Amino acid sequence: MDSVNVYECIDVTPANAAKEGLFCIKNAHYPGFKLKLEWLKNRQQEGLQLKLLKVNGETVGFIEYVPGEYAWRPVEAGGYLFIHCMWVFPNKNLGKGYGSILLSECEKDAKAGGKRGVAVVASKGSWMSSPEIYEKNGFESVEEKDRFILMTKVFGNFQRPSFLNWEENLNHYQGLNLVYANQCPLFIKSVDEMKETARALGHELKVKVMESPEEIRKAASGYGVYSLVYNGKLLADHYISNTRFKNILTKEVQK
Repeated sequence: MDSVNVYECIDVTPANAAKEGLFCIKNAHYPGFKLKLEWLKNRQQEGLQLKLLKVNGETVGFIEYVPGEYAWRPVEAGGYLFIHCMWVFPNKNLGKGYGSILLSECEKDAKAGGKRGVAVVASKGSWMSSPEIYEKNGFESVEEKDRFILMTKVFGNFQRPSFLNWEENLNHYQGLNLVYANQCPLFIKSVDEMKETARALGHELKVKVMESPEEIRKAASGYGVYSLVYNGKLLADHYISNTRFKNILTKEVQK
């Protein structure tokens, strides 16, 4: 890397979030920002860390991780640090090693805290980091299920994390259900529109906001924090727009 550049990792807390932003949302007046900030406040006591990477004063990426006991993904990862999200953006910042810097921050904290290692759920699909960046930094695949890949970097001879069986939770959701958590601040922007769309097509969209890591154990997808389910069938495992929702309803529900 160019030695002229100045790199800085900033810990985002409820106290400085309005100033530093949340990376994916910088506008403190956006509803999702406020919801994420409240979520962040509640997670601080569980050891959650949200860090921004700045290069020459410009924010280029972020990483969010938490002790595995409090992971907001359907996993058993006690004793590990668990990465929820990592994102480098825009595309001009890709391929410059910024993701590796963020991962090294997480690994450093894991070692300092006496953790077994670092774990993450990756995917080549939407809304999750691809496995390549983790493989590049010494992570190995532990388990694959649907499009999701559980990966870990272990510091010794320890038991590996594992997926929970989210498929067995699907039948708990009858009717049309949107189940999500404010771990991601972007979900809220389409919820009201989706309710109206469902109503216009003669359906009630039942919305449940998951409030704790324990509730994530009842998630209906490997992403954990977003599931659209109709009568026990998973229709979407990541955020979708209202337009996409309407298309899904027309195809899957209005039969």
